[in-house]
Amino acid sequence: MTPSGAVLRRVPETDIMVHPFAVDGSVFGWASGVEETARILDTLVDLGGNLISTADHYAGGRSEIMIGSWLAKASNRAKAVILTKIGRHPDAQGLSTRNVISATERSLQRLNTDHLDFLTLDGVDASTPIDETLEAVDLLKRAGKVRWLAVSGYPASSIEQIDELASSAVYPRIRLVSTAYNLMHRGEFEGDLARVSGTLGIGVVARLPLASGFLSGDFRSKSDEPSSPLFEDALKHVGKHGTKVLGALQEVAEAHGCSIGQVALAWVLSKPGIAAAGIRVKSADQLIALAAPGELVLSRHDVAALDRASAR
Repeated sequence: MTPSGAVLRRVPETDIMVHPFAVDGSVFGWASGVEETARILDTLVDLGGNLISTADHYAGGRSEIMIGSWLAKASNRAKAVILTKIGRHPDAQGLSTRNVISATERSLQRLNTDHLDFLTLDGVDASTPIDETLEAVDLLKRAGKVRWLAVSGYPASSIEQIDELASSAVYPRIRLVSTAYNLMHRGEFEGDLARVSGTLGIGVVARLPLASGFLSGDFRSKSDEPSSPLFEDALKHVGKHGTKVLGALQEVAEAHGCSIGQVALAWVLSKPGIAAAGIRVKSADQLIALAAPGELVLSRHDVAALDRASAR
């Protein structure tokens, strides 16, 4: 158990244990400044959390720089599991050998660390043979700069292809998949991606578990103004279906004496294969409100009710 009352989850076939509540670094350098970023990360650790997800292109690299500033403090690196995505930074677009190695080296510099716990390939690069990409990751892994491989935005068929190549050529295997998953956006994960990740023993980090803030109840009409462009996608969920989902969340929240955001997170974390949910928060107070009460365990009845309300 952690200080927040949550049970750590092992990423399959690794030695890494992660807290179910992770921090999504896309807000750092964009909606959260240097001081608030440090407070959010300090709070994450205080709550027993450890997984920090970012990307080399977030805020033009400022997200990694801010995380790196925090990591540079004594003992912080040992408390964190760092996942960063490469492949979309303007200076290293794509997943060629050159770009994979240069992007990783630059991420390591910005993050003030000598290794990444998970190097994430951010989207399929159709112009580069996948074995070339895997060879580059293998070189980084052998050098001790990357521990494990992850992917984001990959269809199930590509994940299966990579696993087959890894098995035959002794390349690094995918150990984590990052994918959008929430009550308003179920299709990307459920189905083939869930099946393949389960069959291959790959952990899953759910991005946007609160649907850009919609499932926190912050947006009830199209006139509600998001505080940052990062949360504008919440407005697309406003409507009849969104109202139905919020109503179901409210009923479960009242039964458990908690917020609807906590219920939305609990629903994601109740699903098989989910290792963690990456929470996008702008302040430490928001993280405390969502994660400090601990991991809420929903009943089968609760999960079924939310499944029905969110089904399309």
